[in-house]
Amino acid sequence: MTDPTTPAGSPAAASASAAAPPAASPPLSELTTLRVGGAARELVQPDSELEIVRTALDVWSTGDDWWVLGGGSNVVAPDDGLDGTVIRLATHGVKRLEGDDPARVHLRVQAGEPWDALVGLTVYNGWSGIEALSGIPGSVGAAPIQNIGAYGQELSQVLIAVDFLDWETGHRLRLTADELGLGYRTSAIKRGRLGIVIAVELELTATTDRVPLSRPVAYAQLADALGVQVGEAAPIREVREAVLRLRAGKGMVLDAADADSVSAGSFFTNPIVEESVARTLPADLPRWPVEQDDDTPLVLPLGYEPAPRPRDTRPRHVKLSAAWLIERAGIHRGFALPGSHAAISSKHTLALTNRGGATALEIEQLAEFVRTRVASEFGVVLQPEPVFLGPSDDLY
Repeated sequence: MTDPTTPAGSPAAASASAAAPPAASPPLSELTTLRVGGAARELVQPDSELEIVRTALDVWSTGDDWWVLGGGSNVVAPDDGLDGTVIRLATHGVKRLEGDDPARVHLRVQAGEPWDALVGLTVYNGWSGIEALSGIPGSVGAAPIQNIGAYGQELSQVLIAVDFLDWETGHRLRLTADELGLGYRTSAIKRGRLGIVIAVELELTATTDRVPLSRPVAYAQLADALGVQVGEAAPIREVREAVLRLRAGKGMVLDAADADSVSAGSFFTNPIVEESVARTLPADLPRWPVEQDDDTPLVLPLGYEPAPRPRDTRPRHVKLSAAWLIERAGIHRGFALPGSHAAISSKHTLALTNRGGATALEIEQLAEFVRTRVASEFGVVLQPEPVFLGPSDDLY
């Protein structure tokens, strides 16, 4: 389904004007939570859907390099800045769409809306589905690109579709969750489909209970904090409060008074390896099975006799704890390379922090040191979670 938006590179696109003249570009260290990076050549900040389209087509028609920035919470910007245009989304708004089922809440959210503000709104209204994603910094538009997840919930569980401006065609598309190919901290967009997320559609659950409940709690640490069993629900507001406490205890909630929150969040994803590889690693390394697709019908027609199911010969996969690997490789909380202003968080080994005046190069050097130590000790190569903007060393 497409909207006949003017394709990039056409005369009309070339003459389209942006929402406002390019602003004097501040250093990207002022626009990102890690607080590193020089200035972009140009910064534009469209504040409506129409201006996003006009601005993007105008920028794309020049053939210059461009980048999209939301809340700046999951990026590492280069020290020398960016020789091109940064499109910083400044759109806001949440709209509830009409539907036949009062128990289903269908929302359309602007890409520039702060993610945690959205979660707070849904919890206030008693709509469950993203309460365990409380405290995650950044914008709504970035959420499907990364398929954000925490404490047993993932965006993929509630995402319906995104409104997407496609760079290749210049058309505005509605991409369903299936078309986005969502996986563990990834999507088709992150894997290389260029364009801009304009808005996001979610489907949450509404209840008529006097005390609205969450979805079943799926993470043991969160269940313990709430005093419930895994698989049980809890008051939705208590779930949000518990998640915020847990994240704050790890320095994962933005706080001007907490130096450990000057980070890009978890810097490495939990590695997924074949089960045969996991068996060669220490037995006390935390690991979780990764679900695999199963084409067997869940409901069989009456009288249907299924053929004997062949033995599944596909390699089994498990997810490993990156934090455990880092710690057991001898890298402790607060660790820093000599003379560097970048350090491992004092609260959580998955976060790389700017202790004041760190450069992007120092962040990259620390990340590469961590990766080298873990690979040398366990033969597992950690993958970074943040996006590296612009040119950088081929560390990854």
